[in-house]
Amino acid sequence: MKIRNAGRARRFALGSTVALTVAGMNAPAVLGFAGEQYHQYAINRPDYKAEYGHWQTVTLPAEFRINAVHATLLRTGKILIIAGSGNDQKSFDAGTFRSLLWDPAKNTYKPVPTPADMFCGGHGSLPDGRVLVAGGTLRYEALDGAVKKAAGTMRVRNENPEAARTFPKGTVFTAPNGRGYASTAEVTVPAAVKTGGGDRTVVTAGEQHVFVEAVAPGADSVYGSPAQYTIKGLTGADARDLYGMSEHLTLEKQDFQGVRSAFEFNPDTEMYEQVTDMAYARWYPTLTGLGDGRVVTVSGLDDTGRILSGNDNEIYDPASRTWSKAPDRYFPTYPSIFLTASGRLFYSGSNAGYGPADKGREPGLWDLRDNTFQPVPGLRDPSLTETSSSVLLPPAQAQKVMVLGGGGVGESPLSTARTDIADLSAAKPAFTPGPDLPAGGTRYLNSVIMPDDSVFTTGGSGDYRGKHRSDLLKAQFYHPDTNRFSTAAEPAVGRDYHSEALLLPDGRVVVLGSNPLFADKADSEPAAFEQRVEIYTPPYLFHGERPQVTGAPDVAKLGGTVAVSTPKPDGIATAKLIRPSSVTHATDVEQRSVALDVTGRSGGGVSLALPANPDLLPPGWYMLFVTDGAGTPSVARWIKVTA
Repeated sequence: MKIRNAGRARRFALGSTVALTVAGMNAPAVLGFAGEQYHQYAINRPDYKAEYGHWQTVTLPAEFRINAVHATLLRTGKILIIAGSGNDQKSFDAGTFRSLLWDPAKNTYKPVPTPADMFCGGHGSLPDGRVLVAGGTLRYEALDGAVKKAAGTMRVRNENPEAARTFPKGTVFTAPNGRGYASTAEVTVPAAVKTGGGDRTVVTAGEQHVFVEAVAPGADSVYGSPAQYTIKGLTGADARDLYGMSEHLTLEKQDFQGVRSAFEFNPDTEMYEQVTDMAYARWYPTLTGLGDGRVVTVSGLDDTGRILSGNDNEIYDPASRTWSKAPDRYFPTYPSIFLTASGRLFYSGSNAGYGPADKGREPGLWDLRDNTFQPVPGLRDPSLTETSSSVLLPPAQAQKVMVLGGGGVGESPLSTARTDIADLSAAKPAFTPGPDLPAGGTRYLNSVIMPDDSVFTTGGSGDYRGKHRSDLLKAQFYHPDTNRFSTAAEPAVGRDYHSEALLLPDGRVVVLGSNPLFADKADSEPAAFEQRVEIYTPPYLFHGERPQVTGAPDVAKLGGTVAVSTPKPDGIATAKLIRPSSVTHATDVEQRSVALDVTGRSGGGVSLALPANPDLLPPGWYMLFVTDGAGTPSVARWIKVTA
């Protein structure tokens, strides 16, 4: 396993004296060389940085460049970057699946063996600091005209109540006209269920579906009507009890298909560990942690390319590493679902990619205990929530969720500058208007909670996947206390689909990925996946000396008090625990900032009180930041919160 050390790579950690590969803000081409020189001079002036911050654009060593589709900050300070096949058909066909561990502080890189295609799966942090990764890609889409073999869903039935049956990938189902269709995955069909007795015995066939495609290519392989299929190789009673049923097998467009597999990434061993498979395959699911440490998993495309119906939600228990049934509720893919202080889950309406325009788009509070759903009205531009960003505004105690930007369903060119805020603490929760995004209509915006209680937003595009060169080289801060945006320095790299941004323990922001469709304004040249990384240093890190945390416990209990050592306790204005991000597709339901009360000061430190509510402060690892009166944060200390 290759490890790249800081001594052999270019450093870009804070305070480094080693040269960086740095590109400044985009300057208009008409400025020419002299104008660009002045632009670089202007953005590197101390007064400019102190007001707007500063960007560094970093090119990783070639052997460690990766298509960053998913990114999770670990309690070790390292970032787990998952590409899987990286939206690359050739990598998928070759079985080349990639993950990378990157340590921004030490500037080290380590490839991680990746046992399955986790591309477009779901993920979230567990209470012990492990990362649950569930779902991914079984099969890439095939567009109209590219499908050469008729294919579709085969419902495999078992009328034998004595035993389940497993059929390997490649099992052939034969149509009444003699044409064969091979399964694309292994399938296990449960035994039939027998009820009653005697003359009143009823046998209900066990059933499981699998995707099949014709053995022979061509239009003759299309079977356009419902039919029963025999299973090649079966004889006697098996041939009677086991068979396939399909409505039709066609040459129509085929969507991506998901997998059932799930893994935990262990930050100590830095390896994936396989856990029990989900009952349902998922591609584009959302995983949301609960106050008791379990994880609810919803939505996605199944292993035939159909969006899950909502009666297939599951809950993962990290204690047993097993899955169980969750209450029924339909959502479009990658729905933004946040745990609230009441224990209910808030669906903001934000989502990504798949699902009908008239189903599952309404925001609301979902109670897993009785499976009730309370709509939250007032969201403007409700048809433009796909590829929008949602964030639980700081502090989490305010129980406000903001929806930012978004676009139309599917490949719509429409986008919106709308931001709206839902106050979930109100007797009748509803959205109220927020300020418009300064850059105008924006899809794929990344939003990051900062230690000074602002929200940093960056990137995005005005059109679907950056079409017509619509990437927005803009960044800004939203300030919940004043309900206003302020300008930040402009990034140099456009970011749209498959991009991520997350907060580092040193208070900076790292931005990765981007997967535009085209490289030119005419949309005639295909674009490469963006592999450059940007690091944004906020203005507060150019304001002089920052507070220090010189000592803190490794573990803190809900409802308890922690003693934090700091050389200037009188200068500490605020303290908060920020949960590390786990982000993909503009969806990050993990990050939250929970304010801590400063209950005492002494010559050597401060005492901080933690909330007792696990639904407000879910058990797990957090970054502890303290800030001074100007909002300048310390470097974070990692603390594990336990029940």
